[in-house]
Amino acid sequence: MKKFIDCSLIIVPAIFYSFTISYASASDCVRRYYGESSFVCVCNATYCDSTPSVDELVPPDQAIVISSTRNDSRFQTHFLQFDIPSNESTVFQITVNASKTYQAIIGFGGAFTDAAGINIAKLSLPAQQLLLSSYFGTLGIEYGIGRVPIAGSDFSTYPYSYDDFPGDTTLSNFSLTEEDLVFKIPFINWAKTISSKPIKLFSSPWSGPAWMKSNNDFSGFGHLLPENYQPWAEYFAKFFEEYRKHDINFWALTAQNEPNNGRVPGCSWNCMGWSPEDQALFVGQNLGPTLASKGFGDVKIMVVDDQRTFMPSWPKTVLADPEANKYVSGFGVHWYANNVVPPSVLTSTHEAFPDRFILATEACNGPYEEPVIMGSWERLESYAHDIIEDLNHWVAGWVDWNLVLDEDGGPNWAENYVDAPIIVNNTIDEFYKQPMFYAMGHFSKYIPEDSIRIELEMSDSTRSLFGTAFLRPDGKRSVVILNRSDEERTISLADVDRIDVTLTLICPARSIHTIVYV
Repeated sequence: MKKFIDCSLIIVPAIFYSFTISYASASDCVRRYYGESSFVCVCNATYCDSTPSVDELVPPDQAIVISSTRNDSRFQTHFLQFDIPSNESTVFQITVNASKTYQAIIGFGGAFTDAAGINIAKLSLPAQQLLLSSYFGTLGIEYGIGRVPIAGSDFSTYPYSYDDFPGDTTLSNFSLTEEDLVFKIPFINWAKTISSKPIKLFSSPWSGPAWMKSNNDFSGFGHLLPENYQPWAEYFAKFFEEYRKHDINFWALTAQNEPNNGRVPGCSWNCMGWSPEDQALFVGQNLGPTLASKGFGDVKIMVVDDQRTFMPSWPKTVLADPEANKYVSGFGVHWYANNVVPPSVLTSTHEAFPDRFILATEACNGPYEEPVIMGSWERLESYAHDIIEDLNHWVAGWVDWNLVLDEDGGPNWAENYVDAPIIVNNTIDEFYKQPMFYAMGHFSKYIPEDSIRIELEMSDSTRSLFGTAFLRPDGKRSVVILNRSDEERTISLADVDRIDVTLTLICPARSIHTIVYV
């Protein structure tokens, strides 16, 4: 861990206008530098920075801009006036058109893994409250989705299932574990009380019990034995039943986390292989009917939950099965092959199945490189760019991986350490908001559930500016702009519903901005 320098932001007096602006200002980030490209924001039991929220009254001739920059700011708020457009040739043009609409947003969020809960629990109760409020509260970035592993994942301290009794096909020994009762369920329920809206929870299995599988192991090359398809479907139902006893209900599930992992040799963490043909059979003949008969027919089933590599071929194979087709509501995608697979495959999938949603169900920085980089602006950019790219190709939401990790990027029994938007240092009761946290917030806070993507056209021959636009349920428009250039960019934003006026936004080098206006 590199040495750090603490800095507090200088508080600049607010400029007061003659009209009323209804928004909640944010408390400032306490900066700490670790010798990387940017800084983290330090939180503890008594203080944490917050996120500005935009309320009902936005002046009709104004826009509120929330900005984060590599050099010096997080969620800094200022105002822009719609005015006569500039004719300067150096200005980049953006046009927003709400008459052209695309997909509705499901939401944004992260995963309640064992590792996340273990790290949150190491903090004092006041620090835990501030951490969960940072993610789910009205003064936070207001996540609306939570992913919950079914039993263990690699981000557990050991591999396990809910029934490690060989041959127990009736699941008479099925039971939740300490990980659920201490590190998942309490924090999920706490987040629910903090949130001003329902949290959409979806579950994902990494592996069935070892005895149900062809290789009798949680990891490695192996698949679910066909004779255990029905017990495995019952296993899902029992998971939902047990969580319901703790007042936790699920919006959706994925049939398998990264089903291709168990089909290739060498996977060193929890996995279970499926072909799309076998998954179609399981969903159509076992999982779907079993959930319906047990009172969980409203839980949406997602398939794929793997890399773009398998889009749209995997959905096409699964939905070609008429029984599976009845039960599948959407497709989950991960980001780990996005550097080699174009986003056009997402559009192709939407065009093939316009009545099913696509959700980005997992992403993280750190695999195959330094796991945790404290203050990496580049990792903010990788998140923000991927979110924009996905949203602009019909993806309905974006879910990060672990909500919280430690300074090593764990715990992880398979030593598959990675980064997270919040890093915990329990020895001094602090947690650190990485730049990635603010990347998530620029979307999750200002593009609420049921927002509709609208057309955004941008002129940028340098390919350093990226953007997306949404019409919110309250009638406001939210536009997110990412500047990955090392140079300042001036943007002129026009809305086809506003004649002869534009917004002029100066985007500092390496910055991200959310613009909200009526």
